[in-house]
Amino acid sequence: MLDIGFIRDNEAAIRSAIANKNIALDLDHLLAVDLKRRELVQKLEELKSLKNDINALIQKAATPEERDEVIAKGKDIKAAIDAAEPEWKAVKAEYDALMVMVPNIVSPDTPVGKSDAENKEVYVHGEKPVFDFAPKTHIELGRDLDILDLERGAKVGGYRGYYVKNEGVLLVMGLMMYALQKLAGKGYQPMIPPTLVKGFPLFGSGYFKGLEYDGSVDEVYEVASADKESDGSISKEQKFLVGTAEPSLLAYYSGEVLDGGDLPLRLAGFSQCYRSEIGSYGKDTKGMYRVHEFMKVEQVVIAPADIDLADALQEEMVGLSQEMHEELELPYRKIQICTGDMSAGKYRAFDLEAWMPGMNRYGETGSASNFLDWQARRLNVKYADAKTGEKRHVYMLNNTALPTPRILIAILENNQDAEGNIRVPKVLQPFVGTDIIRAKGRA
Repeated sequence: MLDIGFIRDNEAAIRSAIANKNIALDLDHLLAVDLKRRELVQKLEELKSLKNDINALIQKAATPEERDEVIAKGKDIKAAIDAAEPEWKAVKAEYDALMVMVPNIVSPDTPVGKSDAENKEVYVHGEKPVFDFAPKTHIELGRDLDILDLERGAKVGGYRGYYVKNEGVLLVMGLMMYALQKLAGKGYQPMIPPTLVKGFPLFGSGYFKGLEYDGSVDEVYEVASADKESDGSISKEQKFLVGTAEPSLLAYYSGEVLDGGDLPLRLAGFSQCYRSEIGSYGKDTKGMYRVHEFMKVEQVVIAPADIDLADALQEEMVGLSQEMHEELELPYRKIQICTGDMSAGKYRAFDLEAWMPGMNRYGETGSASNFLDWQARRLNVKYADAKTGEKRHVYMLNNTALPTPRILIAILENNQDAEGNIRVPKVLQPFVGTDIIRAKGRA
């Protein structure tokens, strides 16, 4: 969410962001509603001031007639307040609904484009494998290695359900531990955050498109069962499953004023992730590329309001993910996201994509986003400048350190041999306990 003063002062930039991000928002209407809101606020303040004056005049009335006259005026003022307040509430509700739609501006180096087809490749690492045999997909490899069971996963978990088994479990958990150890060694505080959360972390981080959860567009699972409060009463709050550790990590400091001297704060969160994939119906229907639940290690940085520092921190975060892709011996590329493929709140964004032979294309394995203070305003996270004491909203950044199962797909498909065995990347061998996972035939 942006400050309305910033929107008024940077109208041209906001119009550009609305157009380039394909946001269905009429800025002229928002500004007209804002003007009406301010007029009504002023009117109500004046009426309430007059009401206070009336109360004082009643006490000072010298005669009953004078007192009755003042009381009559007071009734007129109260009637005017009663008439204005519902109008103000209606205008305020419309204003709030429009304000959450306002997109962030984008960085000067962000490519302008209409869709992901216009994202910009900025870096490529590694050689794509050339096989002298017919390579298998991760589906076939997982079956023959007895480390994946998609059929029974669908039977038990439904569409996009899966089981990871045997050495596959060691690979997946090894990936998570490797990422956590890597990030902890780089100064990121490891955390296991809640994955069952209230609505405000998801609204605050931008995972709700509007003010409230909308199951038809928000790719978030709502928990149907009612919870209980500490006194045993039934909770009226909605609860949701997060699709990443990001909302929980960002909301950790919600409503707080941090010491500017402590910034930037670097966090690394491990979590199970749940996504309804509403907008991905019919895409990648086979295998594990697009699933409803998985595990991920996420980076979050909470920084002072300094764009140059935020850009440098984003490069640091992406650089760590690149380092991990390289240590996992994966061919990958770095993509800068164009305006048409950015969500409303993002100022600057990059994706990492690992080569996946089974699909004969690169597949997204990470995303790094800089939101400036767009999320912090929603979550009300501020800091006090160490020198001046001035309170400002923090800047918030996030990045996928490593996800499952897409990294697992890339490892299996890039590291296979003619016999269907898999070479385990050196950095994962301590977790898996072997350098080769050998084909066993189907269980």
